[in-house]
Amino acid sequence: MQHFYVWHWKHWKRWFVVLTLALVTATTLWFQYNGTLSVFSTDKPSAFSKGNKKSNNIAITFNISWGEKKIHDILKVLKKHQVQATFFVSGEWAERHPDILEDITDDKHELGMLGYRYKSYLDQDIDAVRKDLTYAKEIFDKIGYEKMPLLRTPHGHFNKDIIKLATDMDFQVIHWSLNTHDWKNPGTDMLIDKVMSETSKGDIILFHASDAAKQTAKALETILPGLKNQQYEPVTMSEMMDQAHANSSIVD
Repeated sequence: MQHFYVWHWKHWKRWFVVLTLALVTATTLWFQYNGTLSVFSTDKPSAFSKGNKKSNNIAITFNISWGEKKIHDILKVLKKHQVQATFFVSGEWAERHPDILEDITDDKHELGMLGYRYKSYLDQDIDAVRKDLTYAKEIFDKIGYEKMPLLRTPHGHFNKDIIKLATDMDFQVIHWSLNTHDWKNPGTDMLIDKVMSETSKGDIILFHASDAAKQTAKALETILPGLKNQQYEPVTMSEMMDQAHANSSIVD
């Protein structure tokens, strides 16, 4: 009887370990799928690249580093369809166009920065990146925008060292999950089809408001009401990040 008791305990101990490991694995996979292991649950510096996959919220974002013509058409379309977007602008561009910057904020859009000079941070050493970010902050402070915590790196280029530097300087690096490549001007219909077919819940959609993006404003006339008809709700980046279950990830 004693021999049977020892065997019986070992048998159940083995199954207990197996079941425990299975439960831990299943829980981890569930969190990863639902996007709830997020910036709120880790101290590791990260780039925010997608919102909650279970939410209908999406973020419409624009990069602008040169030109002053196409931005006005885009602002008109956004106002017409009552959409608040987030504009990432370079300090060099903002310095030259403070009046347009005022137009953007007057329409209640959110501002983020692209550093000062639109040059890939991967082509610069970390001290040069620090200088660029520091100077950008000084420029935005000078023209009246003291709180600019959102940062999208030029060309979306970064690595872990750049993310850590940005975090240490009180920036949150913002990436994207859907790049429209609208600056390539693929045709209005193709641009519409890409966004309407590829958008998913929690997406951060990248458009451009520089003068190279010649078809964006016209495409938005169809895209914005189309996304709303699909039950998507456009929000600013700050609103998306304020969601308790937002998802973030490091992109190398």
